[in-house]
Amino acid sequence: MEMKITFPGGKRVDAELNNRVISTDQPPGGGGEGSAPAPYDYFLASLGTCAGIYVLSFCQERGISTEGLALTQRMEFAVDGGKSRLAKVDLEITLPSGFPVKYHNAIIKSAELCSVKKALMNPPDFEISIQDTTNKQMNINGN
Repeated sequence: MEMKITFPGGKRVDAELNNRVISTDQPPGGGGEGSAPAPYDYFLASLGTCAGIYVLSFCQERGISTEGLALTQRMEFAVDGGKSRLAKVDLEITLPSGFPVKYHNAIIKSAELCSVKKALMNPPDFEISIQDTTNKQMNINGN
């Protein structure tokens, strides 16, 4: 899988994946125009929306009404070495009226299936390389 990252101007950075463009921008305080969410905002949203699709599918597969179904995501940040880091993510599922009690634990387990959460729990390796103007690929050490 490949994603193309482009720079359309200002502090905007776009990602193209599967013929769709995901636009980002920095807030005005960060030198951008605030025309789109910042990349980190997408990251945070991916946690809740990923869990959300599992919760939604759980209800739909069982014919349970989703009217009133919602997730609230709360984030706690800690300061380490003078920098803020995400320390805790709390997801609260608001169940629709009449949601069967027998499924309470199961819907929590469905939210825990989120692949974004799993990626954080078992992080990928990262490798960064460059390609100079002569199209000669080099690794981060310049070899």
